[in-house]
Amino acid sequence: MKLYYAETLNPRKACAVAKYLNSPVEYVRVELAKGAHKKPEYLAMNPNGKVPTLVVSEDFVIWEADAIMAYLARFAGSDLLPEGDKQIEVMRWLSWGTQHFTRHGGGLYFEFCIKPWIGLGDADPAAVKSSQEQFRLFAKILDEHLANKKFLLGDQLTIADFSVGVTLPYAKKAQIPLPEFPNVARWHDRLNELPAWRDPYPVPDALAA
Repeated sequence: MKLYYAETLNPRKACAVAKYLNSPVEYVRVELAKGAHKKPEYLAMNPNGKVPTLVVSEDFVIWEADAIMAYLARFAGSDLLPEGDKQIEVMRWLSWGTQHFTRHGGGLYFEFCIKPWIGLGDADPAAVKSSQEQFRLFAKILDEHLANKKFLLGDQLTIADFSVGVTLPYAKKAQIPLPEFPNVARWHDRLNELPAWRDPYPVPDALAA
């Protein structure tokens, strides 16, 4: 299997799960700055022109990070992707993270991490204010949910934790107000105990510095 990635949010999720599971993948770095994700040969694998992409075989290619995480967990026979009602709970948190928590944390990540990286200048104060306000709204929901839990599904680590928490390694640099939500911060501290979470990429993550 080949996992095409770059050091940005969505690939971080897939790389972290692959590393955690010791998945038999070959990592292929996509040079976003050089437009490699828009080249015909890459678009033939992933018509969205995004990362990550997992090539399982010539006839089976998966794009979208959450789907890649689910496949890798199933391939490994791991309870990172549980069955039954717990799997529905995982799907709920994946959707919630994408639509709400990561959406607004990701807005701050873009303003403070991506814009300087690609030469778009300083953060937009209005965009920062809006993203922080919306992040606080949903972080409060997550903080209450995690009050008596180690992970999103209680004591069980799942791909939902890898997905929903993906902006938090950049909290300080991206001015994400994580310290205001102690249960969320403690949850992220637990994730930081995992080497695969702290250091998911085959190369150092310059954006987390």
